[in-house]
Amino acid sequence: MARWCYRHRLVVLVLWVGALFGLGAAGTSAGTDYSNVFSLPDTDSKRAYDLMTKAFPESSGDTDTVVWRVDEGASARDADVRSRVGPALEEIAGMKGVGEVVSPYASKEAGAAQISENGRIAYARVTFAEEANSVPKELVQDVVDTAQRAERSGLQVELGGQAITRIQEPPTGIAETVGIAAAAVVLFLAFGSLFAMLLPIVIAVFGVGLGMLSTMLLSHVTDIPEVAPLLGSLIGLGVGIDYALFIVTRHRRGILRGMEPEASAVQALNTAGRAVLFAGGTVCIALAGMLVMNMRFLDGVVIAASLTVVLSVLAAITLLPSLLGLLGPKVLSRRQRRRLAVTGPEPAEASGLAARWSSYVQKRPRSIAALAFVVMAFLALPLLSLRLGATDQGNHQESTTTRQAYDMLADGFGPGFNGPLQVVAEEADTGNLVATIRETEGVATVAAAPPADGISVINVVPTTSPQSEETDRLIDRLRDDVIPEAGVEAHVGGVTAVFKDFAAVTGDRLPYFVGAIIALGFLLLLIAFRSLVVPLTAALMNLIAAAASFGVLVAVFQWGWGTELLGVGKEGPITAFLPVIMLSLLFGLSMDYQVFLVSRMHEEWVHTKDNARAVRVGLAETSRVINCAALIMICVFSAFVLSGDMEGAMAGIGLAAAVALDAFILRTALVPAAMHLLGRANWWLPAGLEKRLPHLAVEPREPEPAVPEPEYVPHARVPESHDEGGASVVHGFIRTTEGEPVEGAVLTLLSRGGSRLDRVTSLADGSYIVAAPSAGAYLLAATAPGYEARARHITVADGPLVYDVELAQGEMDAVN
Repeated sequence: MARWCYRHRLVVLVLWVGALFGLGAAGTSAGTDYSNVFSLPDTDSKRAYDLMTKAFPESSGDTDTVVWRVDEGASARDADVRSRVGPALEEIAGMKGVGEVVSPYASKEAGAAQISENGRIAYARVTFAEEANSVPKELVQDVVDTAQRAERSGLQVELGGQAITRIQEPPTGIAETVGIAAAAVVLFLAFGSLFAMLLPIVIAVFGVGLGMLSTMLLSHVTDIPEVAPLLGSLIGLGVGIDYALFIVTRHRRGILRGMEPEASAVQALNTAGRAVLFAGGTVCIALAGMLVMNMRFLDGVVIAASLTVVLSVLAAITLLPSLLGLLGPKVLSRRQRRRLAVTGPEPAEASGLAARWSSYVQKRPRSIAALAFVVMAFLALPLLSLRLGATDQGNHQESTTTRQAYDMLADGFGPGFNGPLQVVAEEADTGNLVATIRETEGVATVAAAPPADGISVINVVPTTSPQSEETDRLIDRLRDDVIPEAGVEAHVGGVTAVFKDFAAVTGDRLPYFVGAIIALGFLLLLIAFRSLVVPLTAALMNLIAAAASFGVLVAVFQWGWGTELLGVGKEGPITAFLPVIMLSLLFGLSMDYQVFLVSRMHEEWVHTKDNARAVRVGLAETSRVINCAALIMICVFSAFVLSGDMEGAMAGIGLAAAVALDAFILRTALVPAAMHLLGRANWWLPAGLEKRLPHLAVEPREPEPAVPEPEYVPHARVPESHDEGGASVVHGFIRTTEGEPVEGAVLTLLSRGGSRLDRVTSLADGSYIVAAPSAGAYLLAATAPGYEARARHITVADGPLVYDVELAQGEMDAVN
């Protein structure tokens, strides 16, 4: 498929562009129909909601509030205040799309309820004809402008509500644009090429664009919450750029080592592309694990996020090879192309900082493992005070009108006014229940609405805020003690009760969800790497990463450390659904890095059976790409602080912290250090289990040699001819730059995929001979103590190949 996409690149590109514009046109004309369904089956708040729907089947539009406050010594009842606010409310009531405005000046009874005891704060309710998501933003802006024109010195006017929240959100796409720009800088620094930098960006844009447009259309046929497209774009940008980065890096490496662009692209898709498919499937499986939570709200998140991941993977394995075909060798920078033409292909051995760090980890595994574990444990400590709940307008930034209105209502009517409870009873006579509730600790005011169809609704305003633990205890007290003592069949509902039930159900089911995704990861790694210890280590590391990242989340958003600096508003409980989403993504991303790291270690272990070398080489050759990919993820996720959405900011900071800790501490330090300490036990698997496990190859199998690997015999006779396509040999001499023979040099013949095919040691006269399984292209590497390592691409034809190697004095590469 990769070869077909490479050769038919214009066809593939036209299909993708056509799909993007086609879905864009359809999505623009259809619009969106997002809905937040927080209710849960078999919960008390859901029963209360069902009774209210039965008693009041007519659905009203979104209700927002206009709040005003006068200076001390004045009153909202003063004539000059009424002369400014009253006409503004009348003008709002006359706007098309506004159903009703309930003013405190309409009647004495309303005024008593809608003006605070000290007379300084008052509010009016504005009911739109439609739900908040359907109210035109232009109408909402007109309402805000009209109300705030009534302001004067000594009179402050603010507005709150869901519709008002929508118009103060930043323009759509700011977070994504900033994230992409930051990722572009990192990619340019990593690649040094404008075209190579653009490739992952383009792939991510296509994947996320198609994913968001598809989610818009799906919102008309199923319940998709408002936060779903934001989370989908956050996930899609991260994995889309990462997956393309892995493939482009492998493709560039192939060209730098002497391969033709087409062959390199095919090999990159056949190796890194397979890993991308495996990783993308793992992320989707982890996301689908949210379905076991049995929460309708999460179903829409699963749809949006999984669809975006699938489209990102599809773009990486089809659109990317077509773009590689268009660029050809221009995927390298000009300097790299010039150097390739002058000096030839690069050697295969890793060197530089990554190799030096890998050797350092090998020398001091205990101290590095201990230090990494202590750091992760310290960051995980705040997790002990985790409290799940929901954010509201009280968590918005202080500069927003919604936060100002929220605080003014809390000052004038009590903290619980912003989150009233509804006690719904299936009988008309609720006098005894009302009296009992009024005497309950934690209740500020109680008001019973006229019954309808034998169902009564009692509005209860707590003395504490909706996010307070005391409010949660009040709900429990009403359900467990007050209502049963009154002998009435009643249920406690309202937004605050719904969010409490949502958090309780999430907390109860979370351990089963964590167990399921950890077990899934263990099974996948067990099959892929044929080891019991490697998946056990990965499962433990995933738990450590999750604990530390949630510790950071609690410190920032629940304790308020740095919230004003980040500009994310006031601290509060962690959104109830966030742990499920974060754990799904963290599981998928950790699996990406674990597979990429350990697969290289496993490959080296299979060829050498040397655990120390396998871990050292695997870390040296993959840590740079893992760290680069993680840095991109951190930039993309952190940018979602600018989304204007509290849940988006939480998810962005939490995932950025998770990726940073996972890549820079766990995969770069703790995992390799632990594997050094475990030694050969890393690769242990009972023989009985080995026979029963299915085979799942992340990397393609190397072709089996046509003949057995021969033992080296000094001065063995070189065959003069071979059958077409049969085995052959490479022989020659190893000499210094002065022409002196090098004894004891290690000659290694590698396949194009990097697998070792033969290894021999040169004799006293510098001669060597290695066996090649068949005609084709190979990599011949030569190393010797005190000399610089050399690696060159060679092509073996029908007969033996004579190839002399010259070694220069210098330090040996750290990996070897």
